[in-house]
Amino acid sequence: MPGLLYKQLHSDWQKVLVDLQHHIDSIESSLDKKNVAPDFDSIFRALTSPISSIKVVIFGQDPYPTPGVAHGLAFSAKKNGTKIPASLQNIFKELKDDIGNPLRSQTDLSDWAQQGVLLLNRILTTSVGSSLAHSKMDWERVTDRVAQVLGQRDVVAICWGRYAQEVATYFRDEWLITSVHPSPLSAYRGFFGSQPFSRANTILENNGISAVMW
Repeated sequence: MPGLLYKQLHSDWQKVLVDLQHHIDSIESSLDKKNVAPDFDSIFRALTSPISSIKVVIFGQDPYPTPGVAHGLAFSAKKNGTKIPASLQNIFKELKDDIGNPLRSQTDLSDWAQQGVLLLNRILTTSVGSSLAHSKMDWERVTDRVAQVLGQRDVVAICWGRYAQEVATYFRDEWLITSVHPSPLSAYRGFFGSQPFSRANTILENNGISAVMW
């Protein structure tokens, strides 16, 4: 029975997505639950916190397709991964250069999520082993609505890559940070040196909001 996906959402998100419930049910019916990344129970993990707790949103593209890596938070990877995904390696390099912290090795970014950082892909699922396999399921109707809601609040939006930047119009310029994607294919064309972490904290602190401990 459809409806299990919608039930994963925090009640705040259920309210703002209520008119899209049928669409979410339709996506659920189209999924092969045995061949989906992340695991079915983690698809809406990023949207299990109250809206009021969110102070930064980082937009990605779609989940890691490698088996056992994606777990519902964009760019984050399960602790038991034997290899850090290439994009995440570049994120950690920029984090070290930007903030000055030791190079991070913990691939699970749940500590960011617990501080109010929403890690959200535009497309929330893919088939195991295949990137962008679900690009025609129209997940964007859901994630665009999330961007629209957050853009009406004091939330810093970090959009990495052309696809993520499609939601930039929902956010005020002074709350928006954009660059190319951290993928090895593009990171050297403007991701490195973009200082998204310190810039986000500056915006937060200038508006009386506590900084993120990246």
